[in-house]
Amino acid sequence: MKNLLILFGTPLLIFPIIILFILTNHEADFTFVNGPEPETIDPPLVTGSVESRIVRALFEGLTSYNPKDLSPTPGVAKEWKITNDGLKYTFFLRRSTWSNEEPLTTKDFVYSWKRALQPETAADYAYQLYYIKNAKGFNEGTLDDFNQVGVKAIDDYTLEVTLESPTPFFLNLTSFPTLLPVNKNCLERFGDSWTKPANIVTNGSFLLERWDINQHVIMKKNPLYWDAESVTFNTVKALSIENINTGFNIYESGNADLVSTVPLPLVDVLSKRSDFHSNTYLAAYFYRFNVTKPPFNDVRVRKAFNYAINKESIVKYVTKGGEAPARTFIPNGMPGYTSPKGLAYDPKKARELLADAGYPNGKGFPTVELLYNTSESNKDIAEVLQQMWKKELNIDVTILNQEWKVFLNTTKNLNYQMCRSSWIGDYVDPNTFLDMFVTNNGNNRTGWSNNEYDTLIKKAAVTGNSEERLSILQKAERILIEEELPIMPIYFYVSHNMYRENIRGIYPNILNIHPLKHIYK
Repeated sequence: MKNLLILFGTPLLIFPIIILFILTNHEADFTFVNGPEPETIDPPLVTGSVESRIVRALFEGLTSYNPKDLSPTPGVAKEWKITNDGLKYTFFLRRSTWSNEEPLTTKDFVYSWKRALQPETAADYAYQLYYIKNAKGFNEGTLDDFNQVGVKAIDDYTLEVTLESPTPFFLNLTSFPTLLPVNKNCLERFGDSWTKPANIVTNGSFLLERWDINQHVIMKKNPLYWDAESVTFNTVKALSIENINTGFNIYESGNADLVSTVPLPLVDVLSKRSDFHSNTYLAAYFYRFNVTKPPFNDVRVRKAFNYAINKESIVKYVTKGGEAPARTFIPNGMPGYTSPKGLAYDPKKARELLADAGYPNGKGFPTVELLYNTSESNKDIAEVLQQMWKKELNIDVTILNQEWKVFLNTTKNLNYQMCRSSWIGDYVDPNTFLDMFVTNNGNNRTGWSNNEYDTLIKKAAVTGNSEERLSILQKAERILIEEELPIMPIYFYVSHNMYRENIRGIYPNILNIHPLKHIYK
């Protein structure tokens, strides 16, 4: 164990960090390495898995997750019924309360979903509500009257939701962060400070006790939670550690019960341990191009960059954790769906395309910048790609890293040329990987727009026949990763979780979501 600690970081640099965590340690029944400092815990503004893990513990939606297969189970709604045409959902809420003892009613969901859709909220995930009748128009400002949106409080405990078209995964969305309820009185009283520990009002299985920036988030069991008896831990601590090596060392030193990201060079060794758990993961590692500015406004250049990458060698010699090289964007194993073939490794084709774009043998091609969020693995991959593009295309790429919060802001505002990205499915359906690239979607972040693509995504949303719908989505993916390429797939993840052998309630699933309320020792 000591050898592993010393191997991944100079002791003079790493051990003081561990000592800092020990000295500032607050007693917790369960401690996990959560990743970078959370950007926000305001549900409709959450876009990352780091923030989602916290938010799902603090808030609960109409449904919750079955920990074994992530199927929707009763949450705030004790039951529901769906009309035969799949267009109308009626949710029957249980008698539950907010953490300040206010009753939680259907009006809280109407308020929260309206807030998520209001343009001034600027929720990147507002489109997850577009399946609701007239929600898109309200979010885009073409409809002013929210009463025309398909969300109605029939009474305090009966909520009626009308959809634009049958949506087989809608129940899954009701546990998604964007659709979680927030407390109106709390927001109106504290404004932008409403998420501070002293102010926040929540309804989930845990309460926000402390939030020490760049250290940890501490949560306490919520005694008013409707299912509090099933929650085992009284205190949970989420460590904010951006450096993968440091996070792993914290785990190895015994100061964390779980870590979900491990140093890539150690995977071969760690995979033989009983506390190492790997599983298929519905997630893709890829790069985005800013298509609004030269040189990546030229599709020939984008394709040349892709053709010049040997993705098989990246997963074999760099990541080495069982990942699969990605020609497509939708991961392998999506039930019932087959992706198009995508673009293979072809350096000759890459050079031809670059020459056709006006840069024979890289001559005259400007130095471009590749941006990634701070991480040793991201750095390793960026450096390998940098070498490949130099070798195959004779072009220079500089690499730049930014801390997580800064990185998110930079990419959101398109202040980059090419950047590292990843996407984890929000639910088990191809749509979760494709709909974010429609024009002006908050998660697009490439500046790319394609009318045919937008039309296909819209058509799939109203197509009831499953086989026909998947065929439409396949055509959309072909435009995305074969014809236009605003993104460049690199590989498909596998999840790597390490947790103590006395930890229970964690089950393998393809979204790698493990609700804290179900974990116990």
